[in-house]
Amino acid sequence: MQAKMDPIFLFFNLGGGELFIILLIVLLMFGSKKIPELARGLGKGIRYFKDATSEVQDEIKESIKDTETDSDLNKGSS
Repeated sequence: MQAKMDPIFLFFNLGGGELFIILLIVLLMFGSKKIPELARGLGKGIRYFKDATSEVQDEIKESIKDTETDSDLNKGSS
């Protein structure tokens, strides 16, 4: 019995040859001078996304703390 593969996993099942061809195509399309700029921009975008994600998580945690504090105060006043 063969396990059914999720299509997303098929995309990441790349060997060394396939990765080399992809990198070669990227190099031909953008040129060697443009690739560091693209990588720098991608890194800044990832950092911005990570910072925004951590801010949202912090806000959620703070909201949970406030809710628990309000809940404790309401129990005490009843």
